[in-house]
Amino acid sequence: MNKTISKGVFYIGADDTNLDLFEGQYDLPAGISYNSYVITDDKVAILDTIDDRKSEEWWNNLAEVLGERKPDYLIVSHMEPDHSANVRRVVEEYPEIVIVLTAQALKLYNRFFGDDQDLTNRVKLVKDGDTLELGNRTLQFVTAPMVHWPEVMMSFEQSEGLLFSADAFGKFGALSYDDPEGWACEARRYYFNIVGKYGVQVQAVLKKLGGKQITKILPLHGPILEENLEYYINIYNTWSSYSPEDEGIFIAYCSLHGNTEKAALQLAEILKGMADVKVSVADLRRDDMAEAVEDAFRYDRMVLAAPTYDGGIMPIMADFLHHLSIKNFQNRKVAIIENGSWAPMAAKIMRTQLEAMKNITIVEPVVTVESTVKPATIEALKELAKNLI
Repeated sequence: MNKTISKGVFYIGADDTNLDLFEGQYDLPAGISYNSYVITDDKVAILDTIDDRKSEEWWNNLAEVLGERKPDYLIVSHMEPDHSANVRRVVEEYPEIVIVLTAQALKLYNRFFGDDQDLTNRVKLVKDGDTLELGNRTLQFVTAPMVHWPEVMMSFEQSEGLLFSADAFGKFGALSYDDPEGWACEARRYYFNIVGKYGVQVQAVLKKLGGKQITKILPLHGPILEENLEYYINIYNTWSSYSPEDEGIFIAYCSLHGNTEKAALQLAEILKGMADVKVSVADLRRDDMAEAVEDAFRYDRMVLAAPTYDGGIMPIMADFLHHLSIKNFQNRKVAIIENGSWAPMAAKIMRTQLEAMKNITIVEPVVTVESTVKPATIEALKELAKNLI
């Protein structure tokens, strides 16, 4: 399978519908795409390879596009294995090919593939703003360090305005899957769990791209974006600035014997009864952790509900807070519900962890469930609901 994007620009990637976990940790109910591209001009450039799981399909697609031609350049945007697994073989198959990459990427190349190859005169190191003439088309390189690896760069094709964006603007889901929820849902889960820590770096890249007339965005995962590009760029600006995307309240809870769960669900009903407000609820014991992280960043308010456990908090809540911390969760209002039968400690620990994050406002009162939900608990939940709304 190959897809013509425009005259002389081709898609040669592949869908992987059998992979269950991305990076060994993120559920893939609809698979993933590994994207790769070829530009045929006076010179021929391959833009990234793909994961070893789909090597045979990729080589067939490449051969179909090349025909009798030989590639002149291999542009390495990102050295992560799902994009670089075939790089060494390309270098071996085409002795004349020149590898175009950043100095940091070359270091990673040697770490992944060893330094036993003689790459003398076969490497073209590029930095931010450098260009590569292919004939009628010119690629300008835009370095994107820590989006989300240090060696990442994008390629901007100047004549047509094509932005080869590496992992930025990527999305979970195979291209063959028609996502009924549209682009944003799985793109959001992808962003906050893969790139989310590096908002400052994403902001820097968006500023670099600000003056460019982009007509299409071609990421390394997910669909090519070519309509309403302002929407995608604006939503990336929102995500990377750690601003809430939507007004709403996300309730994340865990429960040992069902009593903390009752309190969390009761709060959700109280909130819905008080105002026309979006309320999203996640049971951290059963729901996808990556989706919970996504919703924490999506909405402007959050409620955490957890029981005390071994003098601390239930481990799944500790794990959730750890995920938020390492992804730079910030700029939100957060309320706390705890449960404890003899020595409640969950609220103290959750508050301490939240206060270590940036610009977190704790919404009072902290509600303590003393073993079971009682009339006094309901009254405290109503007061908390008023303050959340």
